[in-house]
Amino acid sequence: MGRIVVTIDIQNIFEPDKKVKIDALVDTGASYITLPSAWKSRFGTFSTEETIELQTATQSIVKGLICGPVKIKIEGFRSIYNEILFLDMEPDNGEYEPLLGYITLEQCGAAVDMIGHRLLPVKYMDVK
Repeated sequence: MGRIVVTIDIQNIFEPDKKVKIDALVDTGASYITLPSAWKSRFGTFSTEETIELQTATQSIVKGLICGPVKIKIEGFRSIYNEILFLDMEPDNGEYEPLLGYITLEQCGAAVDMIGHRLLPVKYMDVK
């Protein structure tokens, strides 16, 4: 199985100078853009924050913090406005691996090309 990593710009709507450019792993099993809790302070103060429960790939239940609104720009796709999820993560060799989930992919019109290991633009959005 190949890995797809894309560059994303994330900006706090209410503190526009608080923005971060990251590389994130495309993970269609994840719902949100998921970032390590250790990075939360980089974004300043959010207008909304809500603790939610999540089920991990190992079936364990963990708590995460949904924050927003933020402006999200995946390289090569249109900007969208949504929320991001902060989760306690353990760095691997000193590096965190942010995740890009399916909600954001669908909203910005990106489809996963598993053969070419890349994102492709969706020709038409659904209205049905």
